[in-house]
Amino acid sequence: MPRRTATLLASLVMLIALICAGMVIPVPYSKMYPGPTTNTLGEHKGEPVLQISGHKTYPTSGNLNMVTVRVTGAEYRMNLFEAVVGWLEHDSIVVPHKTLYPEGQTAEQSDQQNAEEFSQSLESAKVAAFKQLNLPVGSQTVVASVVKDAPADGKLHAGDVIKAVDGTEIKANTDVAELVTRHKPGEQAVFTVIPAKEAAAAQKKGKRPEGPTKDVAVTTAKAKNGGRAMVGIQAGIDYTFPFNVDIKLADVSGPSAGLMFALGIIDKLTPDDLTGGKFVAGTGTIDAEGKVGPIGGIAMKVVGARNKGAEYFLTPKDNCATVVDDHPEGLRLVKVDTIKDALKSLEKIRKGDTAGLPSCPANK
Repeated sequence: MPRRTATLLASLVMLIALICAGMVIPVPYSKMYPGPTTNTLGEHKGEPVLQISGHKTYPTSGNLNMVTVRVTGAEYRMNLFEAVVGWLEHDSIVVPHKTLYPEGQTAEQSDQQNAEEFSQSLESAKVAAFKQLNLPVGSQTVVASVVKDAPADGKLHAGDVIKAVDGTEIKANTDVAELVTRHKPGEQAVFTVIPAKEAAAAQKKGKRPEGPTKDVAVTTAKAKNGGRAMVGIQAGIDYTFPFNVDIKLADVSGPSAGLMFALGIIDKLTPDDLTGGKFVAGTGTIDAEGKVGPIGGIAMKVVGARNKGAEYFLTPKDNCATVVDDHPEGLRLVKVDTIKDALKSLEKIRKGDTAGLPSCPANK
């Protein structure tokens, strides 16, 4: 056999061997790629995404799309060949597996965390929208979660409204821990609560839970970190609204749709048509005061938005630097830091006065 032919044959065999090895060698990476994008002003599976009852609503036009990212599952183990292909693709990103799924966290725990973040983002979106419209919002401190096998397990329950601890009125959720830690481990702390069932019934009617209350005595234990007294609950804030706003969107998790849901609520509750018929997409967490925060996977979200037809993308200020040099042609990145920023930019967009839109880059 000629030497040249033998060399080519050996190289081909080696290449095949490397490809085969790459297809079985696992690597600690996961893949992100554009997910579905949904118009918060429209419908999802035949139902309005935003369902408002008990208050006048107004017609809307155009799009205020929230965007998502798909990721490989927690149990999926990518091979070397898939990782290389993912790195070469423009519409996907390969990231360390632990970036999406921290070590020690199960798939179920990850799903639960994402679901809780999504639920909280919807609540914050409603609060931010109502405050922007000067609509009344009530709040109360609640038991957000109870640690399994902790002193409070079976005595206090998620959703209980905490009115007082040891007779001292609770004015902020941070008061709870401060009052509990006044005890020595082994002493009793007395919680005055409205049970979760009664609180939920009042909230369903759009009313602030007021009673009846009951006292629950919980014997404190020593915390593992610091040895202070604890009962094993996480105190949070729950809100009441003067009318119902429901968000119907399945198979979505995480906190990144907060901004777009808040804008969708405002659009439906005001006579102004926020988009003027334009296709606007965006992302960003939002807190109760309307502050917009950064999110993950934005490089894939702008791709998904543009693929769907978006012309403008509301971009959290702290995400701008990530995508300013690499985003789809024809998509204008609009920098936002608060819900007020977003509303001002939408006013410019619907009036066609886009020369003055705040654009990325940001962090300046």
